[in-house]
Amino acid sequence: MSRIPHSLLLASALLSLAACSTSRPLVHGEPAVSAPVAPAPAAVVADGANDNLNAVLWIQRSQEYRANSLQTWRAAAAQLDRALADRSWTALLPEEGGSHQSAALKPAVVVDVDETVLDNSPYQARLVRNGGSYDDATWDAWVAEGKAGAVPGAVEFAKAAAAKGVTMIYITNRTEHMKDVTLANLRRLGFPVAGDDVYLGLDKYVPGCEQEGSEKACRRQLVAQKYRVLMQFGDQLSDFGAISANTQAGRDALLQAHQDWFGQRWWMLSNPTYGGWEPAQFNNAWSLPESERRAAKRAALDVAQ
Repeated sequence: MSRIPHSLLLASALLSLAACSTSRPLVHGEPAVSAPVAPAPAAVVADGANDNLNAVLWIQRSQEYRANSLQTWRAAAAQLDRALADRSWTALLPEEGGSHQSAALKPAVVVDVDETVLDNSPYQARLVRNGGSYDDATWDAWVAEGKAGAVPGAVEFAKAAAAKGVTMIYITNRTEHMKDVTLANLRRLGFPVAGDDVYLGLDKYVPGCEQEGSEKACRRQLVAQKYRVLMQFGDQLSDFGAISANTQAGRDALLQAHQDWFGQRWWMLSNPTYGGWEPAQFNNAWSLPESERRAAKRAALDVAQ
């Protein structure tokens, strides 16, 4: 998952870390957390409209979602040998460690966790069913359950990469206190986990680098010191490189500058349920009433008039 709008990064230091959408700040990668709590009892099914209904249903029930995920992971696997053979190949931007990559380094693949390798759609489904919104406590409780499934095709790719001597690195905006349960969840599903050090959470300290909110640039630089990164996988644009500002213009700039890397070094997984794209439509103002946020999203629609 990825949650907390770019403009709320200072506020996120006060709130807690990494989170989802709707009434939830969106961190660039995954949800924020707080002290573990017991899961809330099932609530009465909500009858009201919910912006996430079709998105969550598409992930959980559509053959199209599964096909999309499978083709992404399989296409990446088909290019892995090429990346391994090219000793100058790196999936890191120069300013995020790419300029220091070396053929002598061990090969690795960097993946985001939530909605990239782990499927948290049941958590989103609970919010839709119960008429709730993301909050730190319910997200923390969901993570503690360790029930996330695997995104289709992800386990097969990870196992194939590990068999070629490639280390899987998990850069996530889950926090360090979530490490043990997250690694246990990954192992249960069959993901290769070389050791605790392959988990780089939101509050991972990187000497000499000051992290900007939930951005992952510092952690990518840390990985670059030990590994040659062949590919990166994510469900958010910020899983690949730092975004100058979470606006349409800022997001477009990163995509346009590096669009040739997608399908070769960078691989995007579909996630219509939350992400930095949503608050970019209402100036990252999560403090606005839901009706005003929804009006801003409707106004952003292109109706070709």
